[in-house]
Amino acid sequence: MSDLKSRLQSDMKTAMKAGDKDRLGVIRLILAAIKQREVDERIELKDDAVIAVLDRMVKQRRESISQYSSAGRADLADVEQAEIDVIKAYLPQPLTEAEIDALIQAAIAETGAAGVSGMGKVMAVLKSPMQGRSDMSKVSARVKSLLGV
Repeated sequence: MSDLKSRLQSDMKTAMKAGDKDRLGVIRLILAAIKQREVDERIELKDDAVIAVLDRMVKQRRESISQYSSAGRADLADVEQAEIDVIKAYLPQPLTEAEIDALIQAAIAETGAAGVSGMGKVMAVLKSPMQGRSDMSKVSARVKSLLGV
């Protein structure tokens, strides 16, 4: 079992004992998403794959927040934000702006990308080191601006 999954199991037990129903619910959602992917693919997920699952969960909640906010449902947006806060506790430390810029510059240099055709190559190089550590939609926008797309 991966270290992250073990930590989640332990935190679930702690939340149960403490009676923290909100945190417990989010941890159960995380473990269910991990288990679903393991069953679908018939594998046991390693930490990097678990981080990818968590990253996708955060992205889904961000999209929900924007939809709830535009519909004037601040109460539902607050619930989604609380879930994001719990999920982020299991993601690696976010990258700073300087670190993101350095990784983007290195990826552009490594791939020799220029223009629209190089966008996919650069994003493929960036995906692994940035997974769960930065908002990839913002990274994509930054890459586009640097490539002059």
